Amino acid sequence: MAILKPADIAQSAVATGAAKAGERWDKVLVASFLAGAYIAFGGLVALVTSAGLDPKTWGGLPTLITGVTFTLGLVLVLIAGSDLLTGNMLLVPISALDGKVRFANIIKNFILVAIGNLAGALFVAFFLAVQTGVVGHGGSGGSGGITYERLAAIASAKGISETDWQVFLRAVGCNWLVCLAVWISLAADSVASKVLGVLFPITAFVAMGFDHVVANMFFLPAAIFADVPNLTWADTGRNLGFAFLGNLVGAVVFVATTYWYLYLRNEPSAELKPDAVKLVR
Repeated sequence: MAILKPADIAQSAVATGAAKAGERWDKVLVASFLAGAYIAFGGLVALVTSAGLDPKTWGGLPTLITGVTFTLGLVLVLIAGSDLLTGNMLLVPISALDGKVRFANIIKNFILVAIGNLAGALFVAFFLAVQTGVVGHGGSGGSGGITYERLAAIASAKGISETDWQVFLRAVGCNWLVCLAVWISLAADSVASKVLGVLFPITAFVAMGFDHVVANMFFLPAAIFADVPNLTWADTGRNLGFAFLGNLVGAVVFVATTYWYLYLRNEPSAELKPDAVKLVR
């Protein structure tokens, strides 16, 4: 079956962004709570499956496994339906560039989605990761213990070791790739093609250690809930702030604006056939 051409993907992105920006606030909060939880599920399964693999022995295999399994999060977001902040950073601004959404609607949408994503990620981090024992505490044995060590390594790197500039740049690269995954999913006409289209960009950003603001809403709080030493809420807030800014630049500058310029600028708005507008909640 044929997929959408890039110009039609751009029109579909505009329609999707306009629909998201016009959604009722309570539905946005529920949908964004789900997306935060879905990304956290991806993060949790990535921790469990990559735990215990010493890089000295396995080289880059742990990061590859982390990337492949983390893809679950965006697959659930795009196919089950929900509102993810990093995806909305592409879809809502490109709709605004095409004149379908006002600036005030962008701000409102981002605030609501950020709140919902954070709530969903925190719920999974506290209740389903730490309280269940899937992530143990320092010194605990078994699978929970090695998962704790994996989480501690990731969270300490992001919350303590990375400088603000590094977090920002890694976040730019992250959402450039995430938004390309969303862009590809708009072209796909089946569940299998969406999954395959999402797999490679998401695996790439995770394997390279880039920063995704919603994923970090899970990793860093989960580490604090699990009593990872030296990591604080101040570290978490700093990371999330710079990750948000970098993700925004990656989405708006490198995907929304570039594809608007290539396929929508100075072009009349085209009405897509109903089956060409593949709304991603």
